[in-house]
Parts: sequence; structure tokens; C-alpha cells
Amino acid sequence: MKLTVITPDQPVFEGDVTSVTVPGTAGAFEVLENHAPIVSTLDKGTVIIRTAKGEENVRITGGVVEVIHNNVTVLAEGITEK
Repeated sequence: MKLTVITPDQPVFEGDVTSVTVPGTAGAFEVLENHAPIVSTLDKGTVIIRTAKGEENVRITGGVVEVIHNNVTVLAEGITEK
């Protein structure tokens, strides 16, 4: 599954992942391979990126996530740390 995390200023992450957890406005949720298509707003919180090499956390200030055909795109308003 491919993940792209971008802000208006810069790309933050792009690559293959095994799963990603995002801070949805109705609660955090995890996206796995073959997830149903979805578009959701995101609250301030942590995006947890899991790859074959390990786990990486990115703190975002809000945004939107789109999942379609094993492509996950996180459009973050900004990041507070990586």
C-alpha cells in the first residue's frame, strides 16, 4: 500500500507501508491494505506509519485523508514534529 503525507509547504513522507493510523475527527482509525475507499477529516494528533522497517510518527495539526485503491493520501494542514 502506498502512503503520501504532504503539507502546503513540503512533502513529509512517501513510500510503501503495511498500515497507517490517522487521527480522524470521529476518532483514530487504522488503514490496512484493501481498505474501502474513504475520505475523512483529521484532527490534531499523530499519524502512525508502519513499514517493513519499523514505525514512524508524524504529529499533524489537522487535515484530510483519502483512501482509494491501496493509495492513502494525507493532506495535513501542518506538522508539529516528525
